Amino acid sequence: MTEAILVLEDGRVFRGEAYGAVGETFGEAVFTTGMTGYQETLTDPSYHRQVVVQTAPHIGNTGVNDEDDESDRIWVSGYVVRDPARTPSNWRATEDLGTRLARNGVVGISGVDTRALTRHLRERGAMRVGVSSVETDPQALLARVLEQPGMVGADLSAQVSTPEAYTVDAEGEHRFTVAALDLGIKRNVVRRLAARGVTTHVLPATADLGDLLSVGADAVFFSPGPGDPATADHAVALAQAVMKRSLPLFGICFGSQILGRALGFGTYKLGYGHRGINQPVIDRVTGKVEVTSHNHGFAVDAPIDRVSETAFGRVEVSHVCLNDNVVEGLRALDVPAFTVQYHPEAAAGPHDADYLFDRFVELVERPGKVRAELINGGK
Repeated sequence: MTEAILVLEDGRVFRGEAYGAVGETFGEAVFTTGMTGYQETLTDPSYHRQVVVQTAPHIGNTGVNDEDDESDRIWVSGYVVRDPARTPSNWRATEDLGTRLARNGVVGISGVDTRALTRHLRERGAMRVGVSSVETDPQALLARVLEQPGMVGADLSAQVSTPEAYTVDAEGEHRFTVAALDLGIKRNVVRRLAARGVTTHVLPATADLGDLLSVGADAVFFSPGPGDPATADHAVALAQAVMKRSLPLFGICFGSQILGRALGFGTYKLGYGHRGINQPVIDRVTGKVEVTSHNHGFAVDAPIDRVSETAFGRVEVSHVCLNDNVVEGLRALDVPAFTVQYHPEAAAGPHDADYLFDRFVELVERPGKVRAELINGGK
């Protein structure tokens, strides 16, 4: 086995063995708490320029296949696991995870005490990191880590967006047309819309209002994606233009942060972010607690104890994370717009929040109703 080292920007060093490709990589060290869904994590564009630490100790048990990818490629900058499976066991597997990582040039490290590494990131925050199986001197690797850009100020959505528009047709009878701004969209988003009779036109991050209207959109969707929302001025202006036309608007994750900015709220970087598939969120309208999938390092800075007056009318915080009271959703009361910070499209799950796609369709279907009633699902 080839030895490998992991060096954090504060100088902490972890040693292990090469996993995946042999080489060197850099990014932001983050941890995800999901015990399943590693293939979906690896292919999620929101993890662009991040070195992902899996807190679950056994990774790769079910191998990988050609059906569960959330995009056309692996996006993580690097991968850190404790105990990779030596032999996958699943009837759907077409390849083992280590081989897939190596074939795609993804540098990883195994045999790491991921519990200690996770505790370090929880205490010190997400930070820059280097992983190398070609460099043996931690100080030399640290010097290169400190040369890397941080995530604050990173404008990444254009790097993961589709270069050309494409269309995903509705399943069965066509009901509505949605224009989706691709800031790092996952395949399961359009699958969930298609299952509800929605034809989705996925447009590049550079699309303007004319592009959205040219496809005959009944509604607009702003996708998840990577980077600092403070850099997304084009998308923010586009969200404002959509709301001025009273087109129904739904945003997820990065899209939620963009809508927050469009409504006049600020955004900020979380200490170590929310990443995993077991995060508790309360819907403040119904009082229901959902187990949800998360992948975000930034959040919207909006008051959770009152209705806010904005340039587009009244806005409420609709969802809150029960771990730390971070804003997890916004609901506009006077224009047809709402968002969630987490992932209702979650693949490989959980599916507690799948109903939000029904809420979006209802918002399009009944434009004459009071917007708050629509967004509350009739409450």
